[in-house]
Amino acid sequence: MARVGILLMNLGGPERIQDVGPFLYNLFSDPEIIRLPISSLQKPLAWWISTIRSNKSEKAYRSIGGGSPLRRITEQQARELQSALRQRGIDATSYVAMRYWHPFTESAVADIKADGINQVVVLPLYPHFSISTSGSSFRELSRLRESDEEFQQLPLRCIRSWYDHPGYIRSMSKLIADQLTLCEISTEAHVFFSAHGVPKIYVEEAGDPYQKEIEACSSLIMDELEKVLGYRNPCSLSYQSRVGPEEWLKPYTEDILEKLGKDGTRELVVVPISFVSEHIETLQEIDIEYRQLAMNYGIVNFRRVRALDTYPLFIEGLADLVANTLQGPEVSLDEAAKLPIGVKLYPQEKWQWGWNNSSEVWNGRVAMILFIEFLLEIVGGNGPLHMIGLL
Repeated sequence: MARVGILLMNLGGPERIQDVGPFLYNLFSDPEIIRLPISSLQKPLAWWISTIRSNKSEKAYRSIGGGSPLRRITEQQARELQSALRQRGIDATSYVAMRYWHPFTESAVADIKADGINQVVVLPLYPHFSISTSGSSFRELSRLRESDEEFQQLPLRCIRSWYDHPGYIRSMSKLIADQLTLCEISTEAHVFFSAHGVPKIYVEEAGDPYQKEIEACSSLIMDELEKVLGYRNPCSLSYQSRVGPEEWLKPYTEDILEKLGKDGTRELVVVPISFVSEHIETLQEIDIEYRQLAMNYGIVNFRRVRALDTYPLFIEGLADLVANTLQGPEVSLDEAAKLPIGVKLYPQEKWQWGWNNSSEVWNGRVAMILFIEFLLEIVGGNGPLHMIGLL
């Protein structure tokens, strides 16, 4: 019987306060996150940004207990999925590959080789494909595969996205229904989908399918929810976690909260649609920041749907997904990146450094100016950063 490795890919997160700075450094070192015209400047700029942002980020992590639970939850998901597959007669072993923190992808690949795995199913724990999430993880895995002849020999079946999988849709609708039944007037409560945002340029210039998949997914969930409840609630979709000055996908979560409050919405059921595990965006951004905003805007009853974590219906859905993938044809990393037509695994190849109207270019120029300013202040010992206490 073939030994199957299930490679679960996720973002990762700092487990302790002292991990925050290094985690941010790894994040901003990724060219999928920040694109510079000179690759040698990527790491110095990442160091600078992580240094500037560390204090604010550390405060956020302290508010949820001092670190991210993402690794612990992902490893629990891996164990539960492995158990579900073995109960079906599939000799499966699950491995966790985090993009920006431990356990890193290269560690998971080393374990897969050491365990004598015969084939691998690559399962990103991002239901919706985006350049900055699944795309970045696929890119890292591809880099490791190109440099490792032994790893190249292992057959790979890649799951690109699974936002429309019945197990995922049913799990989400069931958890939303549980919260709606707790509302005073369940038929009138507003279902509020909040997805992690991405820069607008990813969608408009690089062909990222993320927005289309999010919109289709929320519609499928509402259809399933209506079947479960027998009625359809009002709903909205927005995007959170915007960083930096450039335009991200709209509408922004804070703007829709304000609008709902002005329109007289009193009961809100918030759905973290793009997150399958509890982490900083659910526990701090939604539960603390957005809850307070909602109350300020007059929303009386703020309920948040729990993340899927190890919800049994969700784990069974993942097991179905893996089992079906094993029965299908081998899907390589390159093939996974090419679907749908027009989407590139390496979008930064399209965004050139030069005089055009791309906001990515201007972000790069601003980053370069700030980096030069930082170097000048290090040498000169004075300047704006010293004046505001950052140096």
